[in-house]
Amino acid sequence: MDPLDHRAIGNEMDLFHQQEEGAGQVFWHPRGFALYQVVESYVRKRMRQAGFREVRTPQLLARGLWEQSGHWEKFGENMFALDDGHQTLALKPMSCPGHIQIFNKRVRSFRDLPLRLAEFGACHRNEPSGALQGLMRTRAFVQDDAHVFCAPEQIAPEVARFCGLLRQIYADFGFDEMIVGFSTRPELRAGEDDVWDQAEAALEQAARSAGVDYRQQPGEGAFYGPKLDFSLRDSRGREWQCGTVQVDLVLPERLDAAYVDSDNSRRCPVILHHAVLGSIERFIGVLLEHHQGRLPLWLAPEQIMIASIAEAQAGYAAEVADLFAEAGYRPALDTRPIRLPRKIVDAHAAGIPLLAAVGAREAASDSIALRGAGADNEVVAVDAALGRLRSDAFR
Repeated sequence: MDPLDHRAIGNEMDLFHQQEEGAGQVFWHPRGFALYQVVESYVRKRMRQAGFREVRTPQLLARGLWEQSGHWEKFGENMFALDDGHQTLALKPMSCPGHIQIFNKRVRSFRDLPLRLAEFGACHRNEPSGALQGLMRTRAFVQDDAHVFCAPEQIAPEVARFCGLLRQIYADFGFDEMIVGFSTRPELRAGEDDVWDQAEAALEQAARSAGVDYRQQPGEGAFYGPKLDFSLRDSRGREWQCGTVQVDLVLPERLDAAYVDSDNSRRCPVILHHAVLGSIERFIGVLLEHHQGRLPLWLAPEQIMIASIAEAQAGYAAEVADLFAEAGYRPALDTRPIRLPRKIVDAHAAGIPLLAAVGAREAASDSIALRGAGADNEVVAVDAALGRLRSDAFR
């Protein structure tokens, strides 16, 4: 296996594993789940700041709903289904119909629009066993699914604001280049041609208004609407499609979504399907390969290793680790009775960006010998280190 493959990196850093008994699924280890939570928490915060309200919808829904939405016809072969004795149920491959049910539960006014909903939805797809590839293609994954219910005149500003959000988020994760594809109607699709004409024209206008340069991707749209696909170029020059913005005039009508307009008429909203990461699992795989396991300080599962030089400093090392934890950092502690060089090697292999060595001198002066982040065995007071690292350790 390529040493830069995310599976090799994940094994070396003790992040996750996969095994035949859970084919296409992930066993997240403590360090890996810490990384997972950092990624999820960061996106949750950014989505909240962008006006999205988080929801949670069922994973198991009746086949009838999937038939009404069109997903059963499109994805039925890849959906996990079971019979409860009364009806056929299926695990969701995406969260769209569930969000529409939330929208439909109340009478909506034009004043409620745009209504922005987001979910970290646990999804399942019965991918062929031969197609499974680590975190890049799984059968179980969490999708950062978001939907904006809006009026036609709100499409352009909503697309523009989301494109801006994507640029900011991807830059924070270390991706400077974003490639955009305009994906048009596929051969197998729902909806009449005039509906697709409207949707494609609206998305094209929105992309231009947002100042987005895109390449044409004929026939690669979703079965219900055209989309902008956002791909990231990693440190090895490869492209990874992650984010998406889709204009949907089909599902709202199929699932009876409506709002009351200013003239008291009943109108069908436009749905904008959004995702920043796509699959969290897959995005973490991309991150690991892009950074080759050397994640930036704010993303690292453990940000700093507190290592004692001798057994006599084990208690002080534990106190320093507690101070870092109380300040919101993610410290690791190494008080093993081995030489410091071995601890440094192990911390590097685990992808821990910083190491704070503590010996008799540091214990006597409430300080640490800091290595990493541009510091070359620099002795600094603990309080000063806590403050100095803060801007790099959090997003």
